[in-house]
Amino acid sequence: MRSSKNSINPSLKKQITKMFAQLICDIKNFEEAATFLEDFFNPAEIEIFSKRLAIAYWLKKKRSYKNIRDNLKVSSATISTVSELLNKKGLKIALKKVEAEEWANLWAEKIKKIIK
Repeated sequence: MRSSKNSINPSLKKQITKMFAQLICDIKNFEEAATFLEDFFNPAEIEIFSKRLAIAYWLKKKRSYKNIRDNLKVSSATISTVSELLNKKGLKIALKKVEAEEWANLWAEKIKKIIK
């Protein structure tokens, strides 16, 4: 992944990155998160990051490059770049959270059917 063309002092970079990470931790719920994303990022940025997560998720689910490319309208190069990130700790954490949410929703639906 590329960074900004204009480098800043490494100490300042560390400080503002920490501030951003703390902000992410402090967001309390879905509504706050959605509001922050919509107000802070432009639609193209949201789409880029959302697609990156979807690519990682689908790669983990063993979808083909062609399937991902056709559905998400991304290049093979983008898929390859994301594929290289699959063993990174941060992406593993994110995918675990996505899968936990998916599992919880699946079981919630099953329980609703049993109760009815």
